[in-house]
Amino acid sequence: MDKNNSSENQEQEEQVVNPWEVSAKGKIDYDKLIEKFGCQRLDQSIIDRVARLTGRPPHVFLRRAVFFAHRDFNEILDAYERGEKFYLYTGRGPSSEALHLGHLVPFMFTKYLQDAFKVPLVIQLTDDEKCMWKNLTVEESQRLARENAKDIIACGFDASKTFIFSDFDYVGGSFYKNMVKIAKCVTYNKVVGIFGFTGEDHIGKVSFPPVQAAPSFPSSFPHLFTGMDNLRCLIPCAIDQDPYFRMTRDVAPRLGYHKPALIESLFFPALQGETGKMSASDPNSAIYVTDSGKDIKNKINKYAFSGGQDSVENHRKYGANLEVDIPIKYLGFFLEDDAELEYIRTEYGAGRMLTGEVKKQLTEILMEMVERHRRARAAVTDEMVDAFMAVRPLPNMFR
Repeated sequence: MDKNNSSENQEQEEQVVNPWEVSAKGKIDYDKLIEKFGCQRLDQSIIDRVARLTGRPPHVFLRRAVFFAHRDFNEILDAYERGEKFYLYTGRGPSSEALHLGHLVPFMFTKYLQDAFKVPLVIQLTDDEKCMWKNLTVEESQRLARENAKDIIACGFDASKTFIFSDFDYVGGSFYKNMVKIAKCVTYNKVVGIFGFTGEDHIGKVSFPPVQAAPSFPSSFPHLFTGMDNLRCLIPCAIDQDPYFRMTRDVAPRLGYHKPALIESLFFPALQGETGKMSASDPNSAIYVTDSGKDIKNKINKYAFSGGQDSVENHRKYGANLEVDIPIKYLGFFLEDDAELEYIRTEYGAGRMLTGEVKKQLTEILMEMVERHRRARAAVTDEMVDAFMAVRPLPNMFR
C-alpha cells in the first residue's frame, strides 16, 4: 500500500498541472492528464460534426488537436442540432501588461466558436484573483484588466454578442447570489482536495473558486439571460483551468443548472522547448504581441529549440527530430495550410530542408500575425473598452 502511494506521489511530483502551476520533469503527458482529470479526448467524429453543423471548415486548432479534450461537448452539439442556444464563457487573469502568443490561443479559438455558432460570449477578467495570487494592488490589477481587455477586443469579437467584465466592477447582485449558493455546496476538504490549498494560504484564495464558477450559470447575467436558466454554457480554456469546472460541474445539478461543457487546449510550448515553461520573468521564453519584427526574428533564431542536427552534413543524413522541434510546433498552431505544413514536416524530417529555412518561414508568419494584432489593438479606444464592458442587454446576441 505504502509503495503504491509513494509511486503515485512520485508521479504527481513529476507532473503538476493546476490553475497556478504547470510543471513536468519532461514533456506534459496529456493522456495521463485526461485520465487524472476524467475528461474525454476530442475525436475526429466530433470535429466532423462541428464542420457539418456550422457549415464551415473546422478551425486549425481543432484539426491539429490543439483543443484536444472536452467535457460534454457532444451535449452542446446535440442541443444546438435541436435548435437550442448556448453561450460561451472564457476568461483571462490579468497579471501582466503584454500578452504572449499562448495567451491569444484561447481567444482566437473562442472567436471562431462565436462566429461559427453565432452565440453570445461572456469574458471574465479575474483582476481579484491576480490581486490575491500575484501580490498586485487592487488598482494595478484593475489597470491591467483594462489593458488586457484591449488585446482581447483586438482579436475581433463582435460587440453585439460579447460582454467583457472585471470581477472588481461586476461582482454583486445575482452573480454574488450564485457565488454564495456554490460556496455552500463545497466543503473545505473538497476545495483542498481539488486545488491543493494549504494552511499557509490566505482565506481569499480558498474563497475564490466560486467567483470563477459563477459565470457558468446564465442567471449570473440577468441583463443578458433573464428567464433563460436552462441555457447551456460552453467554456473554451486551457486544461490547467479544469479543476475550477470539475467543482462547478459537481454543484450545477444541485443548484438546478446544466453542467457547463468544456473544450480544452494543451499548453503552448515555451521557445526553449516543451519541458520549459513560458515565464513572464523571462521575456525570451515567449513571443509577445508587443515584440517588434526584429525581436521576433532574434528570439526565433536564438532561442527557439531546434530538432535539427548539429551539422549540415548530419542533418542531411539523419533529418530533424520533429518531436522536439519548436519551430515545427509553432507552425502547427499558426500555419493555416495543412498541405504546406505536411510538406515542411516531410522535407525537414528527411533533412532536405534546414533549420534556418523553417525558422525563416515561422518568423515571417509570426511577424505578420503580431503586426496585424498590433494594428488592431492600436485601434481599440477607451470608449470601445467601456462599450464592451457596459452592463447592457444584447438584443441581437443569437442572430
